[in-house]
Formats: sequence, C-alpha cells, structure tokens
Amino acid sequence: MGPGTMYRGDFGAAEPADTAVNSTPAASAWTDVGGTMDGVELSVNQTYTELQVDQIVDIPGRRLTKREFTLKTNLAEPTLEHLDFLMNEATGGVQTGSGFKSIQPDSATSATQPTYSAFLFDGYGPSSLRRRIIGRKMLNTEEVTFAYKKDEQTVYAVSLSGHYVTSLIQPFKVIDATA
Repeated sequence: MGPGTMYRGDFGAAEPADTAVNSTPAASAWTDVGGTMDGVELSVNQTYTELQVDQIVDIPGRRLTKREFTLKTNLAEPTLEHLDFLMNEATGGVQTGSGFKSIQPDSATSATQPTYSAFLFDGYGPSSLRRRIIGRKMLNTEEVTFAYKKDEQTVYAVSLSGHYVTSLIQPFKVIDATA
C-alpha cells in the first residue's frame, strides 16, 4: 500500500545499483513520468505446456513456453511528450513552434524496429520497505485512449509490454529493500 513513482529511460539506460533501491534514479538516465491514477499494475502471465507420455494418465510435467510481462497505469498528465512515447516515438517527436507543440504518428512499415524504452517503478513492498520494478525493453502494445468528459480527469491509459533482451539480461527485475 502506498504511492509510487514511475520513470522512463531509453532502452539500455544505466540502471541504479540494487543497493540504491531507496534512492531516486539518476536524472540523466531516468525521467519521472509524473502523476498516475488508479495505481500501477504489474502482471506476469506464464504459459506452461503439458508434457505427455503413453504409459501414464497423469501429466508428468510442464515446460514454460511463453511469458508476458506488463506494466499498466493511467498517466494523469496528458502531455504531448507522454502521447509521443505511448505511440512508441512518433515521427520526429514533439515539434514546437511559436505558440504551439505538435506530434504526428509514425508511418513506418511493419518491418521497421519500434523504439523501445525502459521503465522503472518505485513503490512499497513488504513491511513498508521500498520495492523497485525495472522493465528493461518495454513497448506500449495496446491502443492509446483518452477521453474528455465534463466530470472526469483526462488520463492516458497505458499498457507497457516487456520483451526479450538477451540470454544474459532478463526482461524485468524486482528489487526489495531489506531492513
């Protein structure tokens, strides 16, 4: 229970040391994405495929064949910069001029590599000690939605999916502070 702070960095950004779980990440590598609403949800969906043999009726075992890691939240600051990264870096980023800012969607082909980001969430774990979750290669894979209503705040709904990095670097990490 308690508030948390979400940060965004470039894919491959230098991660804070595990011993720095109680410290704010370096401003040079990580940018606070601002307020969120309705919490931040971490989801790890694991798919196990059953093994079978002819000699027994029981399932002799299972093997992990797919894992999906997602971070979901609502960004309470609906800026163009946030919309840009939710669209996985629109063409040219946020453009500015005299009295305006704008973005345009990317029209790249499906063979073009998207721009991955890293995300770091600092919240609380057991015994009111800090917990840090690092998503190393993240991409917003769901629709970008936001609504303007007379009696509700406008937020950006975001669902960030984690992806394979290398055989030596896992897609995510969870660090808990200890007493």
